[in-house]
Amino acid sequence: MDTRTVVQTLMQSVAAGDSATIESLFADVVDWRLDWPDEGHPAVPWIRPRRTPAEAAAHFSEIRTHHVPEKDASEIHQILVDGPDAVVLATLAQTARATGREYTALCALHLTVENGLITRYHVYEDSLTVANALTPLRRQMEVPHT
Repeated sequence: MDTRTVVQTLMQSVAAGDSATIESLFADVVDWRLDWPDEGHPAVPWIRPRRTPAEAAAHFSEIRTHHVPEKDASEIHQILVDGPDAVVLATLAQTARATGREYTALCALHLTVENGLITRYHVYEDSLTVANALTPLRRQMEVPHT
């Protein structure tokens, strides 16, 4: 498959929750990078290093379990392809399962496809919006007035 076809298949498989197809699209070793601090965020457990096709598929499964799939209104705006490289411009529109909060965040993916397999998967997103939507609101202590 060419770069555009691989990327389109990945996007369709992610939307459908098709882990087997997702796993089949990644190379044995993947250059995986997410635009998050190295230590991650406790409310966003799927943010961690990945290297293998199985770990890549697990990433998308974990995202799905932390959101309400029926309320996913994410949209791909454009897929730009230059040889083996592709950039996907999208808007994530999700509802966090734990908090019930909806969020919208801009996202860009940089993927590289070699021999029909994804060898690079870099994500650039509004991570603060994602973390805030998944973080339970803390109750503020009321101090009685005397």
